[in-house]
Amino acid sequence: MSAVAHPIVDHNVPPGEPPHIHHMDTPTAYGAAKLGMWLFLGTEILLFAVLFCSFAVMRYYHLAEFHDASKHLNLWAGGFNTVILLISSFTAAVAVTKAQKGDNAGVVKNFGISIVSGFIFLLVKGYEYSEKAHHGMFPFVWNSDFYHYKNFLGLYFCMSGLHALHVVIGMGLLYWYGVRPAMNNRFSGKYYTPVELGALYWHLVDLIWIYLFPLLYLVG
Repeated sequence: MSAVAHPIVDHNVPPGEPPHIHHMDTPTAYGAAKLGMWLFLGTEILLFAVLFCSFAVMRYYHLAEFHDASKHLNLWAGGFNTVILLISSFTAAVAVTKAQKGDNAGVVKNFGISIVSGFIFLLVKGYEYSEKAHHGMFPFVWNSDFYHYKNFLGLYFCMSGLHALHVVIGMGLLYWYGVRPAMNNRFSGKYYTPVELGALYWHLVDLIWIYLFPLLYLVG
């Protein structure tokens, strides 16, 4: 008879709380969790693929508009945010390695850096949006001088805004399923699935921006 893998009970929990049973420690559960996350990431990629295709079609029909409108974006701010997300993706990968070694303090440190990087990204993006609003290049406050850029700007705010929402969700996932459990020493070489899945989601956020940056900021 083949051996049956049993969940591992984690007794290293705060006083007064019952032991936590890690069902994902079995090979089957771990594989199912990874497969589920990859399928979810696939749907996210399809969502942005529709926007990428829409951008390509609109650019084909409004080439001059897209060429000129992109020059009004802050290239330095977009480039800075790209570097910030690349750094955050690196620290997220390091956090997985730390979790696999049972270094919970390392998970807190590296995921913490990723979360702070996400805050910086959102602050810079907020600065860009306020700058556009000041010049009348923001939805519902269009300036007549920039109204003929409405197709490009509409896609810009839709795509970058949706991405910013994913950054916020990713920050929440890294904290709730990574930093918070790691502060209670929940991860070890036998249990680190939430850290790995959270890092995968964060890598997707980074990857999408790597496509958005040249598409929006360098199209002109």
